[in-house]
Amino acid sequence: MRFAFKLPSFNAIAVVHDCIMGAASFALALYLRLGYPRMFTYAQGYIYEGMGIFVGLLFLTLLYYRTYRRVWRYTSLSDLLILARASTVTVLAFYLIMFTFTRLEYLPRSVPFLHWMCLMLCLSGGRVLWRLVYDRSLLFELTRHYHNRIPVLLVGATPQAEMFIRESERNPDFPYRAVGLIDDDVRHHGREIHHVRIYGGISEIAYISRKLARKGRTPQRLLLTDQNVTRAAYEALLAIAEANHLSIARLPSLSELKAGDRVHDVRPIAVEDILGRAQAVLDFPAMRAFVTGKRVLITGAGGSIGSELVRQVAKLEPASILLYDQSEYQLYLIDHELGELAPALARTPIIGDVRDAEQLHRCFGDFKPEIVFHAAAIKHVPLSESNPEQAVLTNVLGGKNVADACVAHKVAAMVQISTDKAVNPTSVMGATKRAAEIYCQALAQNGAATRFITVRFGNVLNSAGSVVPLFQKQIAKGGPVTVTHRDMLRYFMTISEAVQLVLQAAVLGGDSGEGAPIFVLDMGEPVRIEELACQMIRLAGLRPYEDIAINFTGLRPGEKLFEELFHDAENLVSTRHESIRLARARTLEREVIVARLNELIATAKKGDVAPLRAQLQSIIPEYTLSPVEAAA
Repeated sequence: MRFAFKLPSFNAIAVVHDCIMGAASFALALYLRLGYPRMFTYAQGYIYEGMGIFVGLLFLTLLYYRTYRRVWRYTSLSDLLILARASTVTVLAFYLIMFTFTRLEYLPRSVPFLHWMCLMLCLSGGRVLWRLVYDRSLLFELTRHYHNRIPVLLVGATPQAEMFIRESERNPDFPYRAVGLIDDDVRHHGREIHHVRIYGGISEIAYISRKLARKGRTPQRLLLTDQNVTRAAYEALLAIAEANHLSIARLPSLSELKAGDRVHDVRPIAVEDILGRAQAVLDFPAMRAFVTGKRVLITGAGGSIGSELVRQVAKLEPASILLYDQSEYQLYLIDHELGELAPALARTPIIGDVRDAEQLHRCFGDFKPEIVFHAAAIKHVPLSESNPEQAVLTNVLGGKNVADACVAHKVAAMVQISTDKAVNPTSVMGATKRAAEIYCQALAQNGAATRFITVRFGNVLNSAGSVVPLFQKQIAKGGPVTVTHRDMLRYFMTISEAVQLVLQAAVLGGDSGEGAPIFVLDMGEPVRIEELACQMIRLAGLRPYEDIAINFTGLRPGEKLFEELFHDAENLVSTRHESIRLARARTLEREVIVARLNELIATAKKGDVAPLRAQLQSIIPEYTLSPVEAAA
């Protein structure tokens, strides 16, 4: 067998370049110290031999440091540091050898230091010049074709801003031109990032825009570079952008850049951005330990919360997952998506209704789940008011069937998705969800082996039937945007964050010491729905009440002005996770509660709507009619 060593064509050129530069650096160091022709007079006994020895040493050192595997077009600071290391080793070795043979008698002591600097200049100069020529940066610096670019103000002196400016200088096809930077840190004012000046803070944007306009650099857009902007700062920026006729967008985050996005792939400001919520710190190892290798069943798998649960659970590498949903189409979508997301994961899609106890028991018996996430529910408040028997059958009977199946088949943990509307409910939907919570507490008090964990949170953005998609459709049609009441407040979080915290709460359920703990997610500050509508209109580049009207339609049946996350008697306590709190369970008369739940379900099955609300009140004394229903 023959072995052949062959350098790629460019590496051969690189070797020749470095050998010539190595020889030249020695001659240049002698010339700088001794001048011409004294350098030949003093060093005639070793100059040519020295060049040969030095070039050989340099070649071996650069091979050792693998510099010829690096692509010159991407020469960076790390490459220059490697060259510095290789140059230092080569120079030290060379003069040690020279000392052995010549004692350095005719060599001035400053030559080694000059030699090192000349070598660095010769080696790095060619690489840097090649990068400049290859990526056309040098040509671009000379021509500066800025007239085709959109002038922008960058808000935030961040690493993303530096990357954005650097890429704009390097890439002739870059679509934007940074004309200034905005940052509230006064220590940065007057400084520059790649020749782009930091002019001032957010409150000075109007003045800075006029100042730049006088210089012929009128900004057309604000680009946010900081991902940790507070809600107040977003509101201020939106108002400033509207007043100064500027559009507003944001740069991709570092995680989005790692996922393959480009630095100039700007994003519109999304509704979740203006919430200003701090990202919760999650215990991913504990979440992974809770799910990995387990058989997981998710009811309502095709819904907004259920489908996100499927995605995130799949990433935690369960042994298998069963998708349970009554909607054929939604089940098809999430099953197809899961097949692409985790093709190796064993999955079983089942078209089924949580109201059907027999089917549930068959699925549990065949699949033998170890963890169950119960997300199936009727959650739309007005529809629940007009169809109370359906809300009872899905939310109460369905929850009871799932809980009973968990107990019968010895499931380790059942995680039930609940809602803030279950606290002091004024709607059938909220009351039925509270009834499902109570049933799980009753089972836990009876000593069930299954650990029942309830997670309660408010509205999630962009979920099916939520206010955000409705507003987006109304704005796209030119309005009006309909808000039920001027003073209505709601809690919001993103679907992804809600599900992450559900998984985190499930982990906490094991060490809570409670039979059926109810965890309450920190929803941040409530949002006025009218203000949310105004902000969404501004995000669309329009003016609320001028370009888009806002109409107040009045509270709907079952609605209340503000939601609560826990009852006064639940004694809310903190957990080891700052975004999750524990609502201590209230003492219940288990036999009475179970009997009344069975009566409620029997009434709903008969389709007898009239007594349902009264029966719900007998189970949940704090359940009251909404202001609209009370006035009717």
